[in-house]
Amino acid sequence: MTEEVLVDSSDGILTITINRPQARNAATLAVARGIAAALDELDRRDDLRIGILTGAGGTFCAGMDLKGFLRGERPSIEGRGFGGLTAKPPVKPLIAAVEGYALAGGFELVLACDMVVAADNAQFGVPEVKRGLAATAGGLVRLPRQLPYRIALELALTGDMFPAARAYHYGLVNRLAAPGEALAEARRLAQTIAANGPLSVAASKRVVVESQDWPAAEVWERQAALTEHVFSSADAREGSAAFAEKRKPVWQGK
Repeated sequence: MTEEVLVDSSDGILTITINRPQARNAATLAVARGIAAALDELDRRDDLRIGILTGAGGTFCAGMDLKGFLRGERPSIEGRGFGGLTAKPPVKPLIAAVEGYALAGGFELVLACDMVVAADNAQFGVPEVKRGLAATAGGLVRLPRQLPYRIALELALTGDMFPAARAYHYGLVNRLAAPGEALAEARRLAQTIAANGPLSVAASKRVVVESQDWPAAEVWERQAALTEHVFSSADAREGSAAFAEKRKPVWQGK
């Protein structure tokens, strides 16, 4: 039986590929478990700096596998959400590399990622309302945080497609690529991030993600609690020395 999730690691990057191209990578419980296991590996291994989530065969993910749903199976994991990701993203950065369609739960996987690289002909959407359902795997709560309010509401209430070019215009997509090149472009972005200090990257992501809900009076105190260790680390000294000596830093992650 073909593995439904493929995992590859190189150059500090863990690439997770949903591998059900015959079903437009619609998510099954096996897919959810495979993604969750890969994300655990990403956070556990010191040699891995960043992850990329993509789909095989020219499609990212068309949402939940309806045949599995009719069998009573849902592609969610308790405490981790749809696809083993939406309710519990990894600590380390995760990039979505999108070709073709990212619809329903597939779009919600994208919204749970930290950055998005998409082919310029890719299509996003939460069509749940067209089926009498609701995008409850993060779509309804993340869309208005990542898009202007009225654009988010338009997507949620119409269920219409959202082309990559428009998503890029509104800042939902970081980089556009030629069709077939989204993964390569995502790797270029990942390599840039992976070359930076791991403690700095981890702390910076935490502040950006968590500070959205901080009370204004506590912003500086909370930021300091997450970043002070960075300044006293061996990596901070190494980064400064490498800059002065005009060489690449050798990070230790401590």
